[in-house]
Amino acid sequence: MNDRTAVATLLVEARVEGRLVEPLAHYAELVLAENRRMNLTGARTPAEIVEHLLDSLSVVPFIRSPYVDVGSGAGFPGIPVALAAGVETTLIEATAKKAKFLERALRELGIAGRVVAQRAEVAGRDSSLRERFASGTARAVASAPAVAELVVPLLAVGGEACLQRGEIEEAERTALADAALVLGAELVAEQEVSETRRILIVRKHGPTPLRFPRRTGIPVKRPLCYGPARRMVSRGTSR
Repeated sequence: MNDRTAVATLLVEARVEGRLVEPLAHYAELVLAENRRMNLTGARTPAEIVEHLLDSLSVVPFIRSPYVDVGSGAGFPGIPVALAAGVETTLIEATAKKAKFLERALRELGIAGRVVAQRAEVAGRDSSLRERFASGTARAVASAPAVAELVVPLLAVGGEACLQRGEIEEAERTALADAALVLGAELVAEQEVSETRRILIVRKHGPTPLRFPRRTGIPVKRPLCYGPARRMVSRGTSR
């Protein structure tokens, strides 16, 4: 059984909507083939890819067009979301090889979207991208406040960031709520997807101050309102 057929079988078993099985299996086949040439994702088998696909689909109910996915990597959740929701999609990915793969995947899958080969901190200051999107996602491994700083500046007022997380400690949740306020937004909901996965919804209620996102690398190294950064923000000296 080839990768495409194996993934399709697993998706059917998972009761994924019928119209999505073939395009998602096609996408999975592209990812697995590319993964044999470069380190695209840690998922190496059809079963592992299907886990990523199902996790990606969990955000679809929260997605509105235009939509942006930050730090897309192999395309999770951006490409499955685009296939399922049919939204205008922008994928932001700084690594050139991964960005080229994403461009090819969009073409082969017939997705109306584009790839921006930039760091999220740079994209967030680009006038053609800043405060343009109705929804945004990021499956980054950084802390929740750091991810919020990378996504919220890209959202239009009224837009929502859908942050996929695993287990989250109360200190990180509180830091996210505080950071959202600094960014012109608010943590409005938390939905458990499974025992180990959740989605945090941050809604933007006003323009993000121009000093955000901060310089490349700073949001991850010094997350807003988290640890020492909490004291800096409270004194109004964060930059």
